Amino acid sequence: MADEAVAEHPAEPAAPKAKDARSPEAPRGGARGDDNAKDAPDAPGSSDASDAADAEAAEREKERERAADRFKDRTRDPLAEEQGEEEPTDAAAATRARRSGQKLLASGRDLIGFDRSDVGRLHIGDINIGLDARRSGLSMRDGPVPEEELLRIRRTHIEPEGYVRLRRALEARRLLVLGGAPGTGRASTALALLEEVTRGGEGGQNSERVRRADPEEGVRGLATQVVDGRGGHPRGTGYLLEPALDRPGTLPPDGMDLDQLASALAQQGSYAVVVVSVGSAANPLLAGRYGVICPPAPTRELVAVRLRQRLEEEHGDPVRVGGGDGGSARYGDGGEGSGLGGHADRDRDRHADQDLDADRGRHGGRGEGRTRHTARDSAGSLSRLLERAAELREDPEVTEAVGLDDLRPAEAELFASLLAGHLLGSVSREELLSGCRGLAAVQAYEWFAGVDRALAAPPPGDGRAPVRSGTAALFHPVAFRIALAVLGGASHSAVSAAAHLLTWELSVQSDPDSTPARPLFCDDPESDLALSRARPDNGPIDVAGAEVTGRLIFYRGTALPAAVLAELWDRHFPVRAPVVRWLRLLADDPRPQVSMRAAVAAGELSVRDFEHGYAELVRPLADAPTPRRRVFAATALDQAAGHASHRRAVRKVVEDWSRHGTPALRWTAAMALGYGRSADSMDDTLDALARIGVRDDGEQLAVASLNVVRLLTLPECATVLRRLADWTGHHGEEYQDLALVSIVRLALTDVDEVLDDEPGTPLGDRGDWPLLLALAATRPELTGKLADLFWTALNTARSRDVAFDALETLLRSASRKDGSEWTREGLAALLPALTAEEHDRRRLDWLLRRMMRDQDRPLTEERARALWRLAVPARQRRSEEEESHG
Repeated sequence: MADEAVAEHPAEPAAPKAKDARSPEAPRGGARGDDNAKDAPDAPGSSDASDAADAEAAEREKERERAADRFKDRTRDPLAEEQGEEEPTDAAAATRARRSGQKLLASGRDLIGFDRSDVGRLHIGDINIGLDARRSGLSMRDGPVPEEELLRIRRTHIEPEGYVRLRRALEARRLLVLGGAPGTGRASTALALLEEVTRGGEGGQNSERVRRADPEEGVRGLATQVVDGRGGHPRGTGYLLEPALDRPGTLPPDGMDLDQLASALAQQGSYAVVVVSVGSAANPLLAGRYGVICPPAPTRELVAVRLRQRLEEEHGDPVRVGGGDGGSARYGDGGEGSGLGGHADRDRDRHADQDLDADRGRHGGRGEGRTRHTARDSAGSLSRLLERAAELREDPEVTEAVGLDDLRPAEAELFASLLAGHLLGSVSREELLSGCRGLAAVQAYEWFAGVDRALAAPPPGDGRAPVRSGTAALFHPVAFRIALAVLGGASHSAVSAAAHLLTWELSVQSDPDSTPARPLFCDDPESDLALSRARPDNGPIDVAGAEVTGRLIFYRGTALPAAVLAELWDRHFPVRAPVVRWLRLLADDPRPQVSMRAAVAAGELSVRDFEHGYAELVRPLADAPTPRRRVFAATALDQAAGHASHRRAVRKVVEDWSRHGTPALRWTAAMALGYGRSADSMDDTLDALARIGVRDDGEQLAVASLNVVRLLTLPECATVLRRLADWTGHHGEEYQDLALVSIVRLALTDVDEVLDDEPGTPLGDRGDWPLLLALAATRPELTGKLADLFWTALNTARSRDVAFDALETLLRSASRKDGSEWTREGLAALLPALTAEEHDRRRLDWLLRRMMRDQDRPLTEERARALWRLAVPARQRRSEEEESHG
């Protein structure tokens, strides 16, 4: 195509015939085989040609057409067998979902090495802190709260945002229903409120002015107790009640019960705070006039105050909550964030006396002057320690080890103790990091410890068989946490639906003789978030090949997904059976965001017990009849291969399948090999793929070629191209076809369909580019090899038609519909190398003219000329024009 107007060339030339690779006219080399004789130009016909010659020519033409049809069939999408030839699979969405799942279940977390023999308590150096969450209503008993505990609450409680509003509501209504997730400090906040409102009232001089009420009696029992004056409790008493609402057969109190209790409290001048866990059982209580949600204490402030306390205790300084480094404004003027108002001066005097006595005790009774002198001498050292502590808190390695977005009070206590111990030399760096990793492990332990213990006990006062009608409601929070660990980053609706499936499996496993009853309108998304330490976020969701914005859901911490799976698989063996059934259901989900994330999680579970994971998940799905299940098994195997401890076992499995497996197992092995970690080297990977692809007359050639293309995104790309070149010259036609199909597929596959890298890499930034052009643009040293291979496909008869269609697709990708530049950079690198000879340029000229005459998608003259200029440099165009005019 010259620079003159296209109208000067009205006639469309015939397409040039493909040259045989061994002929002098095809110096680049190409596929050899039966096509050599078939593609030779026919000798000029004569009127006296025999009928036998005509029949032979016709048969050659039919065989050429059959070979081209077989080749085209092998370039189909091997993942689309279920969906039909015309409906492609969403490989890009599957790749993104797998990448997201791997990010949330990082292989490098040291959860296996954490000492979980007594996970409820941590023993690190001289630190011994209990972290067991109290089961609501089971461990609490009625009785007075000791004055020492109230004093500790007054001195150390960190007020959450909105604390003053809570206090004023309690003062006005006498009753507060305080909702929150276990471990968030809701009970401490309730005690702080009761301590404050009863201190200046009628019960202010009473040493038992705050009491815990019996959880078994509940709200109705407490109301009767207050009205009747049982126990001889004086006026102005504050009551803390944590009712057991999650036990089967327990009915929550209604609004009339709360009104009756509030009236009784008002008559006695008393107060009560009812602490409940957010969830379906407590929602009616929290929605009423007495209900409020307890906000969690701020993490940074909580850690800062606890850390300062630890360091001050070691240096003999008085412990002043709220001093420095973002401490709590506990002693203020009664405004928002303060709680003791007019009692501040009295409290400060009282605390100073107690701190002075403590100092004397620590220094062996040396006297007041010596104690104050020691405190002044340590002030400079303490200041330096606080600066180092602030730096250590922000250490990336420490932050990654903690793996939690926010810390709950007990976690902040431990974290502060670990930091202080390390700064003071009693805790090594390894112990510090191990203790930080243990925080997520302890949370997972608390979530699953004894969840269904209540099902094994009969209802109170009844000796009959246990009541199991509430199994679904009991198991749903647990199922949601497991679903979030497996599908974190997916849409909230997908996680919730998966959680309901798992709730059913858990309920049936627990009580196989009963059909689980699941209310349809009792779900509370906010409760699910609170009980699972989850957070919502808006983000892209892949739907039918397009991205839409949806509501995603994540754990509030990168360490929680792996910790939940580790706790589930290592400590609760009976739950494996329902979880395996559930994962198999997820493997059939048509949404890649579900099936691929579940496959990654299945791989992580297999690492924790490879024998069980292989027997129950990987092997059955690897031999399944549907491609979706086989992809699931291959992804799980690759995830296990990401762990050095299991890589050898995975490679042995894939090697055996590639050699001796059934067709389905060979197919699965090919998909696992495409990730690049299931063989000892790239050459071994390509040997295995070739072995799969050429067997049984190329039955598995489509899936083998797909995974050869996937390997081209890895750093060993040059090795793959060299092997493709070797296969094109192989004496076996199956090897030639494997190379040719891979080359054509390389031109038809977009980068984001096969690339694992995040955006930000040279290939990752070209996600919607054809991989062939992306490699030509980003790896200039490979451009010559890429052009030679594609030239071979264009010049081999059986692959010529499909290769020409692929070339047309590449040319049309130069610019987008709006005219903006797209793959022009890649075409500028590839086309000159692809059209180095005159007959190649004539073929490109013919193709561009055909595209211009296309009735459905005509290529504009301007774009056609721009493509021609990319392929033929200006110097070469001038030289050819001079020769034509000479």
